[in-house]
Amino acid sequence: MSRAFSAPFPPDRRGVAPSRDTGAGRSGGTARAVTRTLSDDPLGGTVRRTVLPSGLRVLTEAIPAMRSVSFGVWVAVGSRDETGPQAGAAHFLEHLLFKGTNKRTALEISSQIEAVGGETNAFTTKEYTCYYARVLDEDLPLAIDVMCDLIADSLLEPADVETERGVILEEIAMHDDEPGDEVHDLFARAVYGDHPLGRLISGTEETVTPMTRRQIQSFYRGRYTAPQIVIAAAGNLDHAAVVKLVRQALRGTPLDSDPASPASHRAATPAVPTKLATTLVEPKETEQAHVLLGCPGIDRLDDRRFALGVLNNVLGGGMSSRLFQEIREQRGLAYSVYSYASQYADSGLFAVYAGCAPGKVDEVLALTRAELARVASDGLTEAEVARGKGMSKGSFVLGLEDTGSRMSRLAKGELLYGDLMPVDELLRRVDEVTVADVNTLAAELLSRPMSLAVVGPFGESDFAV
Repeated sequence: MSRAFSAPFPPDRRGVAPSRDTGAGRSGGTARAVTRTLSDDPLGGTVRRTVLPSGLRVLTEAIPAMRSVSFGVWVAVGSRDETGPQAGAAHFLEHLLFKGTNKRTALEISSQIEAVGGETNAFTTKEYTCYYARVLDEDLPLAIDVMCDLIADSLLEPADVETERGVILEEIAMHDDEPGDEVHDLFARAVYGDHPLGRLISGTEETVTPMTRRQIQSFYRGRYTAPQIVIAAAGNLDHAAVVKLVRQALRGTPLDSDPASPASHRAATPAVPTKLATTLVEPKETEQAHVLLGCPGIDRLDDRRFALGVLNNVLGGGMSSRLFQEIREQRGLAYSVYSYASQYADSGLFAVYAGCAPGKVDEVLALTRAELARVASDGLTEAEVARGKGMSKGSFVLGLEDTGSRMSRLAKGELLYGDLMPVDELLRRVDEVTVADVNTLAAELLSRPMSLAVVGPFGESDFAV
């Protein structure tokens, strides 16, 4: 049974820990990794960050009380980085990297982790891709070797490309059979149009079918470079040992590259252009109608994001929210109704979803519009803002109860924000939100022209103004 142990050198006053870990990149020169202690949070563990000579970053949070470790490889590449003909390449690649390397077959990749009771998975978003494993602490060396191997040295065999093409086309077809999911993609297209943020992450049958191995290979080697990659791990671990194991696993691979600086987090300007408010309807003979009403929101670095979180909680973030109480509890018009905010580097969305009987859509939309207009003009009460702040703080802290959430927090802080906000600082920022902050944002955001996406037994003319 392994046990985590403390780093051999304490950080100096600037938080920089001297490192003995050196290694040669492909250039043949000797380079030194640079390690910093980012935080020693009483609500978390000790967080350390090492930048390897190649520009690849390794972040860990040591939590000795845990007996497991979550290990993730995060790549700053998503569907918005694809050209039109490449649409779906990032997601296609996510599938293919599990199909075999020079060291392991697809079966060996899965069986080696499952043999120790671990689990692996991956997901693609519009701005990043993540590959992760969760294992017992004593099996972390195996997880590191397997995950680094598939990221750095995948073969992308032609036969595997064809096999996964079929799987992905089935996945796209299955998605089309899930109107509750489809309406969110339709809404993104209503707001962003042909911009990559408005496209399906999976691509479409028209883009995936003709995609060649050469196109995917080019995307892989051109995008999966060391400066674009963040490795994050949380649990019972030792940072120096993790860094050493990562360097060993990557030695001699394309990610063991010449010295480089880490890529900066995605720029927030210029803002993504959005379409004028529009209505898109996907006619389907469904038993339930799925509607999404919303508008462009704010980007993820906007200081108003904390106020937006509070506003969202009160409007549609739970069973006590205004929309849930008005539409479901008091009137019984919908089984599911909620609001949400999505934020990207240079844009965002705010929307309200409802699933209801087709005959009740008009009433649900009228009540939703009326509630949004009421909040825009009258604002929220002090008690509502206090409740929304409590929801924000509670959901964040409760979300840190497992190693997977902590691992994700490290990676997202590095990739998306360029910094890891301490837990206490985040809670303080929420506490500092005032009623005026929320109501000023509500007046501006909820007065914007709203786009509408509908999946159900309707036509465009059914929602003509």
